[in-house]
Amino acid sequence: MMRTVLLTGADGFIGRNLRTHLERRDDIRLICIDVGNTKEELAAAAKEADFVIHLAGINRPKDISEFESGNKGLTEELVEVLSSREKKVPLLISSSIQAALDNPYGKSKLGAEEAIRDYARSTGASVFIFRLPNVFGKWCRPNYNSVIATWCHNTTRGLPIQINDPAAELHLVYVDDVVEAFMAALDGMVSPEEDGFCRVSRTYTRSLAEIAAMLKSFSASRTTLIMPPLDDGFTRALYATWLSYLPDQEFGYFLDMKKDDRGWLAEFIKSPAFGQVFVSKTKPGITRGNHWHHTKVEKFLVISGKALLRFRKIGEKNILEYPVSGDELRVVDIPAGYTHSITNIGDTEVITLFWADEIFNSAAPDTYFLGV
Repeated sequence: MMRTVLLTGADGFIGRNLRTHLERRDDIRLICIDVGNTKEELAAAAKEADFVIHLAGINRPKDISEFESGNKGLTEELVEVLSSREKKVPLLISSSIQAALDNPYGKSKLGAEEAIRDYARSTGASVFIFRLPNVFGKWCRPNYNSVIATWCHNTTRGLPIQINDPAAELHLVYVDDVVEAFMAALDGMVSPEEDGFCRVSRTYTRSLAEIAAMLKSFSASRTTLIMPPLDDGFTRALYATWLSYLPDQEFGYFLDMKKDDRGWLAEFIKSPAFGQVFVSKTKPGITRGNHWHHTKVEKFLVISGKALLRFRKIGEKNILEYPVSGDELRVVDIPAGYTHSITNIGDTEVITLFWADEIFNSAAPDTYFLGV
């Protein structure tokens, strides 16, 4: 069944992220309202809606009085229109943890929450009040009201970041998790908890010093090639956010190609937990390798050309051969204790991807040259 969803604040940070999900739904007719629309257009949209997601509000006004009108006042106008309808229209609002604080912004958000609760009591409509911590993610405006957006913008451009209190902690939620929770509420899979609030299932607490260090490591990774550990949700979300702030002309970066008569070899990506990946181009008739390892293991994958991998267990004479080709991808494991080589046996250059289980350490390479 087709439903009409009214989304206020549709051009804002959370609104833009949410719109990309709502617009893909075949069962939703979306009406978007933002600062460029009139109050009359908002009222007309509210009279059509089957569900309202109210994200519009003020957080950086020119005059402090705008907090009251832009948050509490706008919400009261919206619920007044909804209350006049016979239909019980569910209403979701994005509030803030600052609603618990005694400041002008917090008071205005608390007033908006109270207007929503009054609407629920008087009409019996379902309401969903989300008190969100600091939301971060793609498309958030830097130098506005998000330290992460500002720091991502600066560190992707080599600009300094300012930290007044490194130990200060931020309570954070990723925009994709917010959107997931809002969509679940729209689909009837979220209910308010005992205190009357709805919550995003996953939030994070990190110090400013921790966040700054992570962002700086992301910047450094384009030179060191060492990726941060991505085994926790916050690091993955922050890294995705950081990449989204790269300048338009800075998406790409060059690798250091070690060139010689054989062709070239370049390191691509490294991780203390995963090892490293590198790539090579080898000319016809050329052999690489002829060495072995005590503990280090590798995987070879020829993606273009024809090659022959040869192995010999240390101390034995028997030679194993594995023909490989870019026409039929075949990963070959390189066990410890076997000297090994790879030879280009075709007429064209061979391109090979290599994976090693550890980052190369010139002080302890675990590499011993010995012909197969």
